[in-house]
Amino acid sequence: MPVVHLLDYVAGNVRSLANAIEKVGYTVDWVKSPEEIKNAQSLIVPGVGHFGHCLAKFAEGQYLEPLREHIRAGKPFLGICVGLQALFEGSEENPAIPGLSIIPGRLSRFDDRHKSVPHIGWNSAMLTQTSQVGQQSFYGLRNGSKYYYVHSYAVPYQKSHLESAGWTVATANYGEQEFVGAIGRQNVLATQFHPEKSGTPGLRLLAAFLHGHRWTTLPLVGLPEPSQGLTRRVIACLDVRTNDLGDLVVTKGDQYDVWEKAGTVAGRHVRNLGKPVDMARRYFGQGADEIVFLNITSFRNCPLADLPMLEILRRTAETVFVPLTIGGGIRETVDADGSQVSALDVATMYFKSGADKVSIGSDAVSAALEFYEHGRRLSGRTAIETISAAYGKQAVVVSVDPRRVYVSSRNETGHRAMQTSQVGPAGEQYCWYQCTVKGGRETADLDVQQLVEAVEAMGAGEILLNCIDKDGSNTGFDLELIQEVKSCIKIPVIASSGAGNPEHFTEVFQKTSTDAALGAGMVGLCTRSLPAMSWFHEIDQKLSSIEESTL
Repeated sequence: MPVVHLLDYVAGNVRSLANAIEKVGYTVDWVKSPEEIKNAQSLIVPGVGHFGHCLAKFAEGQYLEPLREHIRAGKPFLGICVGLQALFEGSEENPAIPGLSIIPGRLSRFDDRHKSVPHIGWNSAMLTQTSQVGQQSFYGLRNGSKYYYVHSYAVPYQKSHLESAGWTVATANYGEQEFVGAIGRQNVLATQFHPEKSGTPGLRLLAAFLHGHRWTTLPLVGLPEPSQGLTRRVIACLDVRTNDLGDLVVTKGDQYDVWEKAGTVAGRHVRNLGKPVDMARRYFGQGADEIVFLNITSFRNCPLADLPMLEILRRTAETVFVPLTIGGGIRETVDADGSQVSALDVATMYFKSGADKVSIGSDAVSAALEFYEHGRRLSGRTAIETISAAYGKQAVVVSVDPRRVYVSSRNETGHRAMQTSQVGPAGEQYCWYQCTVKGGRETADLDVQQLVEAVEAMGAGEILLNCIDKDGSNTGFDLELIQEVKSCIKIPVIASSGAGNPEHFTEVFQKTSTDAALGAGMVGLCTRSLPAMSWFHEIDQKLSSIEESTL
């Protein structure tokens, strides 16, 4: 197979990019020194995290001038995400650090007054009027396709500014802001989105770049209608644990209880919905926007390098080209040989195996309690802080497990109580949401508002908002909880717990401003009994008319 060179400077999940490159027929040769860039014909520079971290790594490794020389020599170059940002003159994220200055312009942070930041999800990359060349596609881009973005800083689009310098530009809109989604000229192509995480449209772009197909003729029929703006995500969640035979299976909880009920044919065995890798592939094929693995088994005596979830991620990333999140065990720990391993090192193992994000649960509650005990001061040592500093906020999800506590009035508790339409067992009209740890088995003296505000300050990029009361109920999401949390923070929120049919997703997007919604066992159960049915496609159809309606 032909070869493409890939620069790896500890940029997060590059394994998925390598898998995508191999999927379209190329072999990856890893660049490990500046001298190797001189021998590269086609070069891809990925990027995840901070603009300054990326450029500092380039400078530290003495890559800056070899990169410029590669581009000046007219050799094919593709920059992805921060790899695009590095081509510009600079960024608000690190004002003192200059970019490569290949493209004029600077990056600025998205305005978070009326929308969540980071910008996470599927958005367009539509050629500007001055970039459009008849019925032609630029490196396989199509106006009706959606691509996966995850970033807080972007290049604001100024009409004709870049085009007048010979650049072809495709843009996306996030709320009222239009920004550069992709840009190219001659041998250079760069995307703010991640093609390796953008399903078929992303693979199409990678193939066009690698084959040198800068412009191709679009088909006259069969193209989806162009649509600007961010779509709300529908996420598949796989709760993974060992069954009674020691095999890893996907299970489903009922208020976090994963055992079959007594008296059923299965008796008191672990509820088994299928094999993790097979189900992840199925959901990708059905159109899931992202896939989350939540590991609910403790492998205390297993060396970290041999953790079964690492192999599941590696195998899934080979054929699933949407974002993958892993949760469970992302904490400081002691390895089987007695050595101390930091949460950052654990997260790095997962990123190298194919994860795009890590999800932190109970440890976030401990960190939040410490945060308030020390007068809202950051320690710089928590898992959230260290991982987000190394890989960027977008790589850290905090999974929150609250349950309702009913009270007769707001004055009955020192926590933030709210009036509820779902009255309590004794007719109470108020409740507050108490945070729990250890799979809901223990409670903490912390309300959900306190927790999400604390982890946002620490550098979390997203909240996975569960609800123990709704888990496994199939009665719909807790809309009051979701909207309350959305009102407290600026980072994106993923609604979870309670979905039982596609209408519940429609409801949560219409009645709350949640950024995404997650379905766990309900998707697996329905596709097992009705294998021809795609819940994700049905949900997508229902949501098509309400996208962007509550940004």
